[in-house]
Amino acid sequence: MGQGKILWQPTEAFLASSHLYKYRTWLKDKYDLEFHGYEDLWQWSIDQVATFWQSIWEYFEVLHNGHPNQIIQGERMPSIEWFHGTRLNYAEHLFRFEDPEKTALIFSHENGKIINISWDELRRKVSAFQEKLIELGVGPGDRVAAILPNIPEAMIAFMAVNGLGAVWSCCSPDFGADTIYDRFSQIRPKILIAVDGYWYNKKEFERIEQIRWLQSKIDSIQQTIILNYLHPGKTIENGIIWPEAGEGKKIIFNRVPFSHPIWVLYSSGTTGKPKAITHSHGGVLLEHLKYMALHNDVHPGENFFWFSTTGWMMWNFLQASLLVGAKPVLYDGSPAIPDMGVLWKLSEVLPIHHFGTSAPYLTALMKSGLKPGDRFDLRLLRSIGSTGAPLPPEVFDWIYAAISPSVWLCSMSGGTDVCTAFVGGCPEKPVYSGRIQCRALGCAMQAYDESGHPVIGVLGEMVIEKPMPSMPVFFWNDPGNARYTASYFEEYPGKWRHGDFIKIFEDGSLVIEGRSDATLNRKGIRIGTAEIYNVIDEIEGVKDSLIINIEKSNGDDIMPLFITLREGVRLDDKIKEEINLALRSKCSPRHVPDLILECPDIPYTLSGKKMEVPVKRIFMKNLNAKIETGAIRNPEAMQYFSDLAATNPFD
Repeated sequence: MGQGKILWQPTEAFLASSHLYKYRTWLKDKYDLEFHGYEDLWQWSIDQVATFWQSIWEYFEVLHNGHPNQIIQGERMPSIEWFHGTRLNYAEHLFRFEDPEKTALIFSHENGKIINISWDELRRKVSAFQEKLIELGVGPGDRVAAILPNIPEAMIAFMAVNGLGAVWSCCSPDFGADTIYDRFSQIRPKILIAVDGYWYNKKEFERIEQIRWLQSKIDSIQQTIILNYLHPGKTIENGIIWPEAGEGKKIIFNRVPFSHPIWVLYSSGTTGKPKAITHSHGGVLLEHLKYMALHNDVHPGENFFWFSTTGWMMWNFLQASLLVGAKPVLYDGSPAIPDMGVLWKLSEVLPIHHFGTSAPYLTALMKSGLKPGDRFDLRLLRSIGSTGAPLPPEVFDWIYAAISPSVWLCSMSGGTDVCTAFVGGCPEKPVYSGRIQCRALGCAMQAYDESGHPVIGVLGEMVIEKPMPSMPVFFWNDPGNARYTASYFEEYPGKWRHGDFIKIFEDGSLVIEGRSDATLNRKGIRIGTAEIYNVIDEIEGVKDSLIINIEKSNGDDIMPLFITLREGVRLDDKIKEEINLALRSKCSPRHVPDLILECPDIPYTLSGKKMEVPVKRIFMKNLNAKIETGAIRNPEAMQYFSDLAATNPFD
């Protein structure tokens, strides 16, 4: 793969005003450190891990009590502790740029309404909600679970919970009840916060019955706070109504130990129940300050938007815009109502300075034929952020032709595991078509070949060789860190294997070429195969199943479901409809396959695991997968997939 054409380069004015330039100037004044370009700075950040993160702490003047006994303690990952002896609070930093007369955040809905919430109103609403939580006995360490759309109330509830030192966890209301139960039941929440329903694509979706079912199934829930989002003022049962804003009492910010849990996010559930990934107040704070300022270059007063549901870690990342004095822009609803231009119209009206979304959305936008730059005034749009899946080169090119020739395209990749990006934007480097600009500061990432050695310019396994503060402190309900260790550190002890295929080039730019594990990357959302199998197993007549998601070179993807049927059963439209309906209602629309195919048998490993990854690799011929038949319990089952792949069925 050639370097490709340069699509964007920073101007001198852009460079001089960037946070990264100011940080480098500070490093020279403070530590007498000078670097020859970004890659030199990156190398220092991974060679001097403790000094680098101490510099982030000092540069951003983290509010805290105590003094760290040592910046980093521990022999190797995952047994690492950061800034031991300090206490802080993430939410306290969200209010650091508070100005009662100015707008704190902006909310827009698919029905067209736009609401500006002032800092004064935000403080009153957070303090009122926090007062209710205290009344219900919520304190540090208690879990508070929420089922909320991407609306101001979700941020208000998070700030109130976080300020108390309680642990936040959230699912989007479009998740099925079983999917939510599999997540929340693991952390045993004390309080449940939920909406009565939500809107999407001009339709109303009731959720009261779902809430009642969860109340009956999770016995740790002591009280439920209901937001009547669909039916304001309606009387409710088995819960209390969302508290009204008070008189703006002081918000409590309990400073907790650096490693105190901030929230629990969830893995896709590939090998069973989703992993309850627990992050820390201090780790997330340092990482978000670093990335939002030094890599995304977000400035005070700017409007920062990311199209996301509360079930995606980018919603959590969206909070970080407040850390640098920007205003988060929330959007609830479909990005295609009344048409695909709705979010770009919003970008013009507000305006939006930083527009974040998923790679599949940008690909779909390109295919729709829309040229936002022709329809809307986007001169104030500084950056476009893209994540969730690799962004094809043709979409890079289309963005500069159809949206803006001067916008800074920040393709990034990270994930739920760290609630940030390992790789992403760099205000000092050019943007090449099809490439991510850089490895993030403090991220000691390498591409490993099959022998476990770092390689340049060759496709390899993404491995993080040194710890980062935002790596999980643990998985909830994981005795001895067994699942945590197995998830990242089993293949390369003491080093983090992330599960992506990556190619790093000499200049530090890179490309990601899909998942290397069995996780389904569906339209930018990671889905676990186990969630789908749990539903399929309940379908009468279906004997077994296997599902994969295939990413194509043009940015499309296709998710086929392979099934074996019981004797006497025929694959017809009735069974297909039953499968699709069950997946849609019990999980989400994203879990529904693109096509359903009957196969003779499902291949298993000797240890009894379905072989999703080898099957996927057969269809992704560019990965040159070698399948060891001796490791397959029923090797004859692979013949069907090999024969099918030879016909190029998904091209």
